[in-house]
Amino acid sequence: MKLDRFYPIFDGADWLERLVPLGIKLVQLRIKDQTPDEIRHQIRRAKAVCAAHDCALVINDYWQIAIEEGCDWLHLGQEDLDTADIAAIRAAGLRLGISTHDRAELNRALDLKPDYIALGPIYPTILKQMKWHEQGVERLTKWRDRIGDTPLIAIGGMSIERASGAFDAGADVVAAVTDITLNASPEDRVRAWLAATR
Repeated sequence: MKLDRFYPIFDGADWLERLVPLGIKLVQLRIKDQTPDEIRHQIRRAKAVCAAHDCALVINDYWQIAIEEGCDWLHLGQEDLDTADIAAIRAAGLRLGISTHDRAELNRALDLKPDYIALGPIYPTILKQMKWHEQGVERLTKWRDRIGDTPLIAIGGMSIERASGAFDAGADVVAAVTDITLNASPEDRVRAWLAATR
């Protein structure tokens, strides 16, 4: 499966409505601390803008709502795997991406035959406190050798300047969060990402 090389992650539909029209073709909606009704509303808005712009939408975590809303893609972290009904997710036809941080998590993920594997944080990240230190691009090469043809996504502290190193090390896709959302001009930064990865 061929995924777009640029994979921004946003915490609300406002971001998608603002930036997907610039040419984003793969995006994740990662909502935290909202009510189920608000999550559903955000997913519906995100689905509408992605459908209008031929962009693949990945929903983080909320697998039940993703199934009910007819979504195509789901991303689960390791904690999410503890409670998710993988059989129901697969029966609904959702494609599945899984976060990994160490070899045990990678083995667990591979047993589920995911549609992509994410490794992070490649560099230090300010997005959230994590028990894992930066992985470094060398770990991408090890993961690449281990996962075969499964798409590999680099995440954590990624910037346009660091993306080429991740690609050279074996990543198929680079995910970006704060490099866009904390930029003085998110629109210009997205355009720069698109130019650098297409």
